[in-house]
Amino acid sequence: MDRLTNTVRPYAWGSATAIPEFLGTPPSGEPQAELWMGAHPGAPSTLERSGGEQALTDVIAADPEGELGPETLRAFGPRLPFLLKLLAAASPLSLQVHPDLEQARQGFADEEARGVPVNAPERNYKDANHKPELICALTDFDGLCGFRRAGNAADLLAGLDVDAIEPYVDILRASPESAALREVLTAVLTADREEMSGTVAEVARSAERLAAAAGAGAGAGTASGAGDPAAADAPAYAVCASLARHYPGDPGVIAAMLLNHVSLRPGEALYLGAGVPHAYLGGLGVEIMANSDNVLRCGLTPKHVDVPELLRIVRFEPGEPAVLRPEAGPGGEERYDVPVSEFRLSRFVVAPGAAAGPLDSRTPQIVLCAGGRIVLRVDAGRGEDELALERGQSVYVPAGERVAVAGEGTLFRATVAV
Repeated sequence: MDRLTNTVRPYAWGSATAIPEFLGTPPSGEPQAELWMGAHPGAPSTLERSGGEQALTDVIAADPEGELGPETLRAFGPRLPFLLKLLAAASPLSLQVHPDLEQARQGFADEEARGVPVNAPERNYKDANHKPELICALTDFDGLCGFRRAGNAADLLAGLDVDAIEPYVDILRASPESAALREVLTAVLTADREEMSGTVAEVARSAERLAAAAGAGAGAGTASGAGDPAAADAPAYAVCASLARHYPGDPGVIAAMLLNHVSLRPGEALYLGAGVPHAYLGGLGVEIMANSDNVLRCGLTPKHVDVPELLRIVRFEPGEPAVLRPEAGPGGEERYDVPVSEFRLSRFVVAPGAAAGPLDSRTPQIVLCAGGRIVLRVDAGRGEDELALERGQSVYVPAGERVAVAGEGTLFRATVAV
């Protein structure tokens, strides 16, 4: 096994303090949004091998079968199929959706054939892979995920009492759910931008007023939500008002009101499959995803929004998002089960003197310490015999190495589910 040195990505929505506090490093004063652990070509982790520092991408390229194992190599070729991240959102990310594998392959081939530069702002597909992902909360974590029931979305919009969006309310109440959601999202994203900017401002003012009124009522000791739909919907109105402050005039502010608001407690997770519109709003979490950059944006962004392609990818399937809690397994492993083979995320809460692990896998692993002090020992194989991990430190374990776990704390294990 090998200790990893990882790159922090300074995206504007990132927290200036959450990742430095987690890593025990001084803040730089700049946003620190994501810590990448893996072999993504954009920012691969590095490790010490053969007396020198090497990128994990180069280590895998030099011996794909030895590093990845035969099963991973057969399934995904000579690359690590997942990327593990520490994600710290201080402000909302863009509203977005990811393609399935066939859509990604078709979209990438089409843009390649048309000669669209891979770094062009209008480019949708940076690679031919899908991007399922899982976010596991380390702190309270808020997000948007999947479509509300159409009737609920209609009630939420109607409560704003804004004339310009009454047609959306009528559509949501009169049409079959999936068709209604498609029609309203299309109308929002294709409306005249100047007119929509005024509508968003009016919606934001109303949402601010409703959220404040509900808060004042709760502070005065009234029964929260009792007979008052506006009070019950106060969290959604508060999210709307917050989004409008971050993205004034953006049609994504209204589009976001079609989506479920999800609040995760530490240890809870959310799986985001193909075609599911979503956005992270705030919090610190461990994220794992297939190794891809394919994102189609729906709003809350100054970047390119390809509405026709977006509507081809989005799945207009209303319903409550499933919040995942870890399932207990052998050796203290707690797994977050997802329907993809590129990755599997597990958690271990290690107590002194208690048996945990071993971390035994035919596929490569990345292990992240999320608290306490964890000691990893290799029973046999390459690398150091023992590594002690503090919070925020991580190691790469090649396929086939058996690692014993001791100490006290919490660790996350990312591996391949083939």
